[in-house]
Parts: sequence; structure tokens; C-alpha cells
Amino acid sequence: MEWTVVVSVLAALSGMALGWMGRTRSIRQDAAQDAGTVATLQNNVEYIRRGVDDIKVDMRVQNQRMDSIAERLTREEESTKQAHKRIDELRDLIKL
Repeated sequence: MEWTVVVSVLAALSGMALGWMGRTRSIRQDAAQDAGTVATLQNNVEYIRRGVDDIKVDMRVQNQRMDSIAERLTREEESTKQAHKRIDELRDLIKL
């Protein structure tokens, strides 16, 4: 009967040891998986950041183009206004 007690105690201790090793292994695997997930997320965020920076640069270029077009349009409107005044003056001269 002593042997059965010794075997039972050894079986219980080995079961606890195996359970502990399995738990430790699982924790290590979870940590490695979490580290991989964090690295992937960081890469994705960096990719998005570069995309946003590219969009900002494109927006600056577009704003400069729009400013240039607005300035040219203003000059053209002034020129057209002056041309209409001259045409009106010529029309008045022809009527006389």
C-alpha cells in the first residue's frame, strides 16, 4: 500500500509540473504572438503616416496651383474690364 501512495504522490507532482510547464509555454507563445501583432500594427501605422504626409505635400502643391490660378484670373478679369471700357469708348466715338 505504501507503493500506491508514493506512486499517487509522484503522479500528482508530475501532473502539476507538466501543467506548470504547459502554462509557461503558453504564456511565452502568447507574448511572442502579441509582439508580432504590435510590430505589424506599428508597420501599418507608419505606412499610414507616410501616406498622410504624401497627401499633405500634394495638398500644398494643389493650394499653390489654386493660388496661382486665382491670381491669373484676377488679372484677366481686370484686363477684360479695361478692354470693355476701350470698346465702349470706341463705340461712343463711332456713334458721333
